[in-house]
Amino acid sequence: MPTELTVASWQATRDTVHLWTQVVGKIRMALSPPVNHWWHVTLYVSARGLATGPIPVPDGILDIEFDFVDHELVLRTSDGGRRSFPLAGRSVAQFYEETLAALGELGVEVSIHPVPNEVPVAIPFADDSTHCTYVPEQAQAFWRQLIDAERVLQTFRSRFTGKVSPVHYFWGAMDLAVTRFSGRPAPAHPGGVPNCPDDVMLEGYSQEISSAGFWPGGGAEGAFYSYAYPAPPGYADAPVPDGAFYSAELGEFLLPYETVRQAPDPDGLVLDFLEATYRAAVRLGGWPTDEGALDA
Repeated sequence: MPTELTVASWQATRDTVHLWTQVVGKIRMALSPPVNHWWHVTLYVSARGLATGPIPVPDGILDIEFDFVDHELVLRTSDGGRRSFPLAGRSVAQFYEETLAALGELGVEVSIHPVPNEVPVAIPFADDSTHCTYVPEQAQAFWRQLIDAERVLQTFRSRFTGKVSPVHYFWGAMDLAVTRFSGRPAPAHPGGVPNCPDDVMLEGYSQEISSAGFWPGGGAEGAFYSYAYPAPPGYADAPVPDGAFYSAELGEFLLPYETVRQAPDPDGLVLDFLEATYRAAVRLGGWPTDEGALDA
């Protein structure tokens, strides 16, 4: 059963967790070799929360995990090293300091750009004592939403035979996403995202895409979303399942999580939404159909 969690009820925890994941995501980005479309910076849903997966370090592998079961940050290295600390009661500044200290104790040296991205007001991590709320039950409920989204997005991903991203969590916007590619280049992205260098968007949107995912916004309990870049003429008017709609403000289709939660077949509704919006991008955008761009 999908998990009920209104966005308004956990705003303070959400903002704190968002910034914490940016700290950890930037560590992965700094230590990992670059991969197209910034796929080397993301986090992944795990059996206990959100995790980096393996990060290469000189003497082996590092991984970092937000454990939303025991509510701690866990850092591990392949030589048996392990450090952890509780998530509750820590501001962003304290989290940042303790994470870097734990890495130092594990023998991992890293330097990151210590300021958040894609937020209207970017307080340097070391100075942010404002964001300091962590309610364990709320963080765990969000993780449960991500598990629901992960399941259906993985099913959707598996149906595609062309270039497709992993299902991964982008810490800039706090969304779980999967992206399909037509195989054609896209017009240069105009940039303009708050506190995000334009070259990030240029690389992320360098190819024509249909992208979808889940985000803790866009609805009372969050929303599934889908968009095309570039959006072809008529895309906003494409037919979608009942309960979904096109947001002109966001430039994407939304399916509120509360609509999904109350549906007789939640997974089926989300898959219908994902298929309908993807098919609209393909049909209206004239995607090629002879190079693996369509489903098997």
